[in-house]
Amino acid sequence: MKRNVKRSQAIVVTTMLLILVAVNWAIWAKERHLGEGEVVYLELAPVDPRSLMQGDYMALNFELANQIQSALFQGAVLQNEPQQASNGYVVVRLDQQHIAHFQRLDDSRDLADNERRLRYRLRHGQVRFATDAFFFQEGHAERYEPARYGQLRLNAKGELLLAAMYDDELNKLGEVIR
Repeated sequence: MKRNVKRSQAIVVTTMLLILVAVNWAIWAKERHLGEGEVVYLELAPVDPRSLMQGDYMALNFELANQIQSALFQGAVLQNEPQQASNGYVVVRLDQQHIAHFQRLDDSRDLADNERRLRYRLRHGQVRFATDAFFFQEGHAERYEPARYGQLRLNAKGELLLAAMYDDELNKLGEVIR
């Protein structure tokens, strides 16, 4: 009986340690992505004004997502196929300020020096990148009202993480200037 209890305790402790290692590894990977990823700015597209600022977050929609959705829809209509949940890549051109501009859906062609592949997800007819919301401290909504760009960090796999919000002149929003 004591042997079974000790074995069960060992299994529980080992499982907890493995979970802690996995969680910390995931956190480390995201922090590394944010710290080392290439800066890319995506222009925000209008969203339903009622959902723009909801409590302590801002609903996000990116213009690039609208362009991808349009290209996907045109392709689906031409092939007479319904849009299905999928993952894909889009090729963007980065200008001098690292603002991403739609070039084409990925077709495996080589990229020019100023082009990048960005991974997207298509779910329920909506194109998504890293997130569809930006969270901020309660009571600070007015700091983010002039948002025009999301700054994202791009890794070598084409994955994006949202880092910050910027205005139309690429000034970072949300920081208190003293």
